[in-house]
Amino acid sequence: MTKLKIGLLPLYLKLYIDSSPEATGEMNSFLDKIASSISEKGVDVKKSEICFVKEQFDSAVKKIEDQQVDAIVTLHMAYSPSLESIEALSSTSLLIIILNTTPGYAFDKNSTADDIMYNHGIHGVQDMCNLLGRYDKGYIIESGHWKESDVIDRVVDDIKAAVLARYMSNSRTGIIGKPFYGMGDFSVPFKTLKETIGIEIIEEDPKEISRFLPDENDPLVLNEIKSDTGRFKIGNISKSSHINSIRIGLAVRKWIEKENLDGYSINFSEIDKSSGFPAFPFLEASKAMARGIGYAGEGDVLTASLTAALMKVYPDSSFTEMFCPDWKGGRIFLSHMGEMNSDLAGGKPELIEKVFPFMKTGTPVLAIGQFRPGEAVLVNLAPARDNTYNLIVSQINMVEERDHKLHDTISGWFEPPIPINDFLSEYSRIGGTHHSALVYGDAAKTIETFGKLMGWNVCKI
Repeated sequence: MTKLKIGLLPLYLKLYIDSSPEATGEMNSFLDKIASSISEKGVDVKKSEICFVKEQFDSAVKKIEDQQVDAIVTLHMAYSPSLESIEALSSTSLLIIILNTTPGYAFDKNSTADDIMYNHGIHGVQDMCNLLGRYDKGYIIESGHWKESDVIDRVVDDIKAAVLARYMSNSRTGIIGKPFYGMGDFSVPFKTLKETIGIEIIEEDPKEISRFLPDENDPLVLNEIKSDTGRFKIGNISKSSHINSIRIGLAVRKWIEKENLDGYSINFSEIDKSSGFPAFPFLEASKAMARGIGYAGEGDVLTASLTAALMKVYPDSSFTEMFCPDWKGGRIFLSHMGEMNSDLAGGKPELIEKVFPFMKTGTPVLAIGQFRPGEAVLVNLAPARDNTYNLIVSQINMVEERDHKLHDTISGWFEPPIPINDFLSEYSRIGGTHHSALVYGDAAKTIETFGKLMGWNVCKI
């Protein structure tokens, strides 16, 4: 998981500090409490000095940018005139997250004039937000008491969304071969992906991958075999099939490292013996996702890029597909030919070899298992009209199915948040594709914010 980092920018009015310099101690104490509260959530906080005038804001924002943070979190210590800070804030490329809070929890009949001085930052926020809107600078605002509400958690979720957007907008995604012919739902010209999202597509001929194939007795191959015996249950597989899957897996891994890829996709119909592949690299796809490398099948670079971005913040993510409805049980079956994030299996995944009649290479070894039960989010990025995108987000519940008969198949069952017939109809009304990402945890709200930051149409089911 990527370490979150923010610049914390406190705002105050010079008139106040000139007339009441003793207020500095109280303000710095509050600033330290906020910084500590955010740090406790796993965020690296780069705290600025309290800023009063334009020159200070210009300098502080520049220093924050130089520290390569994910966002700027502003904190109004009291009122601050917006024209002092607006140029620095509107010109930065960083996301502005406004923490709209005050030191005091109650302001009632027991409050004093001194309490006004320390707790009236909200109208400084109002001044600044008006200017941010007029300067066409996007921002997120979260309001609530810093200690007696979940506002700090919401700010941290917004930081995560900013990280997702940054990685999605700068993704390097590889494709081996060409996309599966005829699959139109995820089909977007590579140039369009670059122009509309920022994804850089690195195309590779399958024959070039085979140049990286190690010898059977290469120490890398032997070490990988040893690693597999500890990591997986070893089913009924031949040594030759295992070695072939490892060799091509290491070749793909070498290519990923050479090209510095965030994610990749490969189309099985493009791979035959003339490509030099001894087997299709299902096993490496599962291992790659467990390492945080995004993946999608059939040459779907859009979903591979999405999965790659999600994994930067939510490592318990995987490429998946909705395969079959369980109308009777009100559930939907998830699967794919031979790829899942192997770390998400309930129990130790098993290595098997499986013959696919449409495969044109040697028999592959793959890691199979059932997705573990728990709260999760189904995420789908669907191309829409006029080079726009719909991000479909649904908080779901993965359930365990015991004693099932799908022993040689990647499997998983989920309960949608609404009846299955309504869920499937709504999903396809929106135009959801048949390739998705599965993200474990209570992550829907953050992923929705990510979609909004990307400028996509966010559709919650």
